[in-house]
Amino acid sequence: MANLKQHNRRNFLKGTAIAGGGLVLGFNWAGCKGDPSLPLRVMKAIPTEWIDFNAFLKIGETGLVTIMSPNPEIGQNIKTSMPMIVAEELDVDFFDVVVEQAGLNTEWYTRQVAGGSQSIRKGWESLRKAGATARHMLVEAAAKRWNVDAKDLTTSKGIITNATGETLTYGELAKEASTIDVPENPTLKDPKDFKIIGKSQKNVDVEKIITGQPLFGIDTVKKGMVYGSVLRPPAFGSTLVGYDDTKAKAVNGVIDVIKFGEKVGVIASNTWAAMKGKKALVAEWKLGEKVEDTKYHNELLSSHLSKKAKEARRTDGDVDKALSGADEIFEKSYAAPFLPHNCLEPMNCYAEVTDKKAYVLGPIQTPEWQLSNLSEQLEMDKENITIELTRMGGGFGRRLYGDFVAEVAELSKLSKKPVQLLFTREDDMTAGTYRPASQYRFKVGLKDGKIDAYHLTEACFNGKMFGQMPSNFPCGAVENYRVDSHKLESNISTGAWRAPYANFLAYAEQAFFDELAAHLKKDPVTFRIEMLERAKNNPTGENLSYDPERLIGVIKLAAEKANWGQKEEGKYKGFCAYYSHNTYVAEVGHVSMKDGSPFVDKITCAVDCGIVVNPKAALNQIEGGIIDGIGHAMYGDFEFIEGASQFNNFHQYRLIKMPEAPEINVHFVESNIDPTGLGEPTLPPAGGAVANAMAAATGKRMYSQPFVKHFDVKG
Repeated sequence: MANLKQHNRRNFLKGTAIAGGGLVLGFNWAGCKGDPSLPLRVMKAIPTEWIDFNAFLKIGETGLVTIMSPNPEIGQNIKTSMPMIVAEELDVDFFDVVVEQAGLNTEWYTRQVAGGSQSIRKGWESLRKAGATARHMLVEAAAKRWNVDAKDLTTSKGIITNATGETLTYGELAKEASTIDVPENPTLKDPKDFKIIGKSQKNVDVEKIITGQPLFGIDTVKKGMVYGSVLRPPAFGSTLVGYDDTKAKAVNGVIDVIKFGEKVGVIASNTWAAMKGKKALVAEWKLGEKVEDTKYHNELLSSHLSKKAKEARRTDGDVDKALSGADEIFEKSYAAPFLPHNCLEPMNCYAEVTDKKAYVLGPIQTPEWQLSNLSEQLEMDKENITIELTRMGGGFGRRLYGDFVAEVAELSKLSKKPVQLLFTREDDMTAGTYRPASQYRFKVGLKDGKIDAYHLTEACFNGKMFGQMPSNFPCGAVENYRVDSHKLESNISTGAWRAPYANFLAYAEQAFFDELAAHLKKDPVTFRIEMLERAKNNPTGENLSYDPERLIGVIKLAAEKANWGQKEEGKYKGFCAYYSHNTYVAEVGHVSMKDGSPFVDKITCAVDCGIVVNPKAALNQIEGGIIDGIGHAMYGDFEFIEGASQFNNFHQYRLIKMPEAPEINVHFVESNIDPTGLGEPTLPPAGGAVANAMAAATGKRMYSQPFVKHFDVKG
């Protein structure tokens, strides 16, 4: 079995408290926790001059290093992890690193996007090269000063040492090193020599977060700034007939009321006045010809599950022939509702737009995309638009879309003032973007007790399975395999929602396989491994999106750590394994019955994500994804009547509560493979693991989310 790293949250954190962060303070915060074994460390002095080496880093004459974090930070901790990668190859002490958030710069950086769990994966090579390039230049500068061969020099913690033991610091060499020719292919470290990567580092913003210092878009305050709130259509498909702003303008603090498109903006001297002024607006709306509600959505989705698409997403063999010759057909369908994102920090953004230039600051996941949108919207050259990024209080896909950026830019342009726009929770929940409602049908043909045909049909609003998803498991394990997908149109605005499509497909598929295994009287874990072994050897399994061997690895690891197969009185287990966003995850749900209702006690999770850059951050992402997955599978529900959302705040929209969050035990597969993603991959299997455990506990299968509709869950 592969070498393993095990991390139990409660024990693991005891060993990570001494991790250093990049703070411009005269001491290490971690050294003040009262542990006498931790020495007080003094950070290097703030330099009077910084020497730029490349887009990612600069070094001061004191040896202090500033490393830029290029991608948006939405809570996934890349503002710490990405600089760790640069610092590793630069070979400095991370304690002596100051981290800064980079603004949008399309010349310096590539893919400045937070989405798809791709930031580390896509940035891995360029981040390493940035650090290695600077280290090479510093070593060359030292070699010239000492008149020795650079190959005879070593580096460690920002110090270069020669064969006789003499040393030079990076700070001493920074200026002359910056004049050295930049190497095209600097030598990168062997992973076995990593000193920073693989060791936990605390969040570089943690002190600012816990002391309430300005970090997030919602904290923005600028000289001369006014505040904006926007009245939007109350139902999708409705248009503005007219409005009366008399009462709104009478609100103390309201400066102006501005109509743009089908929306009305209120500009005020403070947030409360802007929101109060918006509530005072009297508007008349007209419903469009197409008015949608939840009943319509469900019926339209269901009607397409029995239809073939004009063109299959993937076809292996002859599914129709195999199904017609099957001994038995096993078929189930699953349904999921639209869901809002509900980031803790509502949508907000700051903009100052003049006739010649525009400045935008805020929690933006896709700054380059928004630059293009703003250029078109404002009819302004991109060179005259500046976008800077703040930390974000959650994203989950919602901030990928620039409606709030476009709105604040328009308000600033029309009012000729710098504006800070803020959504209320009701704004965000009723006029945002949503996970598209979808349904899946799984139809299997059994021959001689084995799967001979597999037909998956998807029906989804405004989207369909993307990329290589149709080539995911069980593709390759079944000779006759077909995936159909129907994209249905809706005027409900939809978009990516944490682990797009996989967030529900994983539950549906894995609940289906669990029930199928029971039908065939097979152990669920054994059944999956048998299919994956077939996928490894089946010649029809070409162009698979996943590696069957790695998926088998996490399945076996999770089963082992959860003591799968061992019966415990009053305890029930459910299994789920899924590959998404380039990472392999297997989860076991542990459920017990409390007052006649199933309760999730624990999740055992195995993860193969390649090299783990920052274990503490990795654990946070894994645990957060699992809790998010359980919460939305259990409670997430949303309804529309005549195009209008029926839930507008948390008194109506149920989220998981703290006492309902289970114990989570995480186990990593040790690997030297380049790192993949962790922000999304643990969410999709969570619903399946819990559903299968609940089925074991109650004998009841669930074919739709949320589960609370099937069980009387107290809380």
